[in-house]
Amino acid sequence: MAKVISITNQKGGVGKTTTAINLGTALAIFSKKVLIIDMDPQANATSGLGVLKTDSIYQALIGKKTLKSLIQYTSIKNLFLVPSNISSIAIESELKDKEGKEFILKNLVTQVKDQFDYILIDCPPSLSLFTINALVASDSVLIPVQCEYFALEGLAQLINTINLAKKTFNPNLKIEGILLTMHDKRNNLSRQVENEIKQHFFKYMFKTLIPRNVKLAEAPSFGKPVITYDIKSAGSVNYLALAKEVLKSG
Repeated sequence: MAKVISITNQKGGVGKTTTAINLGTALAIFSKKVLIIDMDPQANATSGLGVLKTDSIYQALIGKKTLKSLIQYTSIKNLFLVPSNISSIAIESELKDKEGKEFILKNLVTQVKDQFDYILIDCPPSLSLFTINALVASDSVLIPVQCEYFALEGLAQLINTINLAKKTFNPNLKIEGILLTMHDKRNNLSRQVENEIKQHFFKYMFKTLIPRNVKLAEAPSFGKPVITYDIKSAGSVNYLALAKEVLKSG
């Protein structure tokens, strides 16, 4: 039975999709069967894995297709994808009056959980119906946080949202961990943000830090995870280390 992990932060550009793609790939390399669900209408996880933007999670959310029918192979053994595309942006207006709209993804995921070891949900950069659905469907939440000045402010807001989702919809929801991204150990600001987050949220922090890395930035333009683009890069090494931490947590 799969462990379902939402990768979320309402701030954009913090490394959610990069983490979904590369953590998913690393877990697959460690012989785990992994499904990535692209819940972002920008569909960056879809293009970043080199999958054509044809069918979309949107079709399952509105009941036109089963989630299983949307699952596509990727170029990585053991790694599968439910793609997204821009049509998904209409979901907010289409489902606004639907009863139980917060549980749609949970019901869909339940149908395929026994086929995977891990299901990673790549969330959009907003606290939208997509994100609420992801939190309700998940066992835990992985929070990428960019090492920048406003990181703590956004992190506190997100943890409040997670606690609200836990109280209202999903009492078993846990925080998988906080992942510092775009970390530069030569940069005073990166070190300050790291120390501040350690001070307030130490018990949630992963030991692994994701560095600023040219290969991480280049890989999506080739439709590849960094681990298959350049296995020796710092980005690859650190995402493999992160996968080991996730595997250890169960």
